[in-house]
Amino acid sequence: MRVLLVEDDMLVSAGIVAGLRVHGLTVDAVSSAAQASLAASAGDFDACILDLGLPDSDGVDLLVKWRNCGVRLPVLILTARAALEHRVNGLRLGADDYLLKPFELDELIARLYAIVRRTSGWSSDKLTHGRVVLETTTREVFLDGSHVPMSRRELAVLEALMLNPSRVLTTDQLHGSVYGFSDGVESNALNVHIHHLRRKLGQQIVETVRGIGYKLGSPAP
Repeated sequence: MRVLLVEDDMLVSAGIVAGLRVHGLTVDAVSSAAQASLAASAGDFDACILDLGLPDSDGVDLLVKWRNCGVRLPVLILTARAALEHRVNGLRLGADDYLLKPFELDELIARLYAIVRRTSGWSSDKLTHGRVVLETTTREVFLDGSHVPMSRRELAVLEALMLNPSRVLTTDQLHGSVYGFSDGVESNALNVHIHHLRRKLGQQIVETVRGIGYKLGSPAP
């Protein structure tokens, strides 16, 4: 899962980024509403964590702007504003969930996956594709019930494809799901991850769409 974090407290931001990355999520962090809008237009994110007290705009105003412009990115508001009216207003204006600070990292991750499940149309924490099962909670992959060891990057590629089973993802979209906006990544790194997935899960797991990118292959019999 690729997450956009909008948080102006650098200490809080660094802690969230570190925690999510340990759990296998790809995170791009920004600290203002302007940066958030630029990132959202440039990246292909699965979810956004949005603080409300931003230096250049209120997070609610940013959320309203996005929804009025047709931005459907799932948004989890993360804030210290605990009043009932703030929570109701945030949800009414387009947020998919609302979590108060301080918070537990496990709950934040569970809520992120819950809002992505709702928007992607899957109902449990297990992504299933034929003989392959990816358990998002434990970050484990199984083939015919047997555990298959995966690197964090391989998991990110597989999860991106399984979250979008009917879509062709461009190379840039898959690269973003794995590395975010990071620089200095070798040009053939994505091909290496896909090669490893095919070796571990079968050649059919990833289908190459020539000139465009990749998609989830047909389930193996």
